[in-house]
Amino acid sequence: MKKKILDIAKALIFLALGIFLFWLVYRGQDIDRIKSVLKNSVDYRWIWFSLFLGLLSHISRTLRWVILIKPLGKKPRKLNTFFAVMIGYLMNLALPRLGEVSRCGALSKYENISMSKLLGTVVLERFVDVIMLLLLTLFVFVTQFDKMLLFLHHNPEVEDKVLAVLTSPVLIGAVIFGIAALIIFRKKYGHLPAAKKFNEVLSNFGEGFRSFKTMDNKLTFVFHTVFIWGMYFLMSYVSFQAFEFTSGLPILAGMTVFVLGSYGMVAPVQGGIGAWHVMTIEGLALYGVAKSNGVIFAFLVHAAQTSMMLIVGLISLWALPFINRRRA
Repeated sequence: MKKKILDIAKALIFLALGIFLFWLVYRGQDIDRIKSVLKNSVDYRWIWFSLFLGLLSHISRTLRWVILIKPLGKKPRKLNTFFAVMIGYLMNLALPRLGEVSRCGALSKYENISMSKLLGTVVLERFVDVIMLLLLTLFVFVTQFDKMLLFLHHNPEVEDKVLAVLTSPVLIGAVIFGIAALIIFRKKYGHLPAAKKFNEVLSNFGEGFRSFKTMDNKLTFVFHTVFIWGMYFLMSYVSFQAFEFTSGLPILAGMTVFVLGSYGMVAPVQGGIGAWHVMTIEGLALYGVAKSNGVIFAFLVHAAQTSMMLIVGLISLWALPFINRRRA
């Protein structure tokens, strides 16, 4: 009961943070003008096309996960895996990072695969995705150095927070303490049943994380990784074409806005609400897009993408037990 209350409290806190950021962005905006632009000045065909590209990225993520799972001696059904991935996105809208656990739990239940092994593969996935984001960030810094300096100048708190996290003695101390405590625990209490179970879970997790080493088709895994991030970028850049005030922006502008928005999405708020809006609006401003226009772009694109994940996620939540019940 206490854990449930704590989880609900966390969800409400993160949601309140996102709503507060959203309110900061949209307070004082001309609502009538926003409604007018959304009704009369948007080519929604591009928005629908961006959602199609987003769906392709989710399918590719599904196939990449299947590749990671195969070295564990399992070959999950692709449809079950896709539904599990989309349930993960749905759960992330409820509580940040809940989706990773939820999709592993869903697939573990219907494919009889160790939950801890699946978690290991998902952590490996996230590790690879972080590398991709860092590479894209480096690319943007090299090609748009003046714009990124301008962004940091306008948002000094971003640079300060990043440096504070990386150099935090609390973070460094926590990592060292955690490793030391784990070693001591395993040596002193390794003979206890609970410790043996923990070691088993840890071993399974490690097996899942190391699955990349033993997979047969590494090139296919790399292809899906590049494809996923390519679709993510195109989702953003294609949406530029739906608005008059962004349709003429160059592709490097699209990459810059995409990378900045990606950092908003990894913020600890549900679905990047508020944080993604702030980063996207600031990114568009670097290329001369007025804030009054940037807020319209951010609102519609985020709403469309969130709606797709909500709808497909809910369908997956219903379909996963249904199709497996019929198969049984």
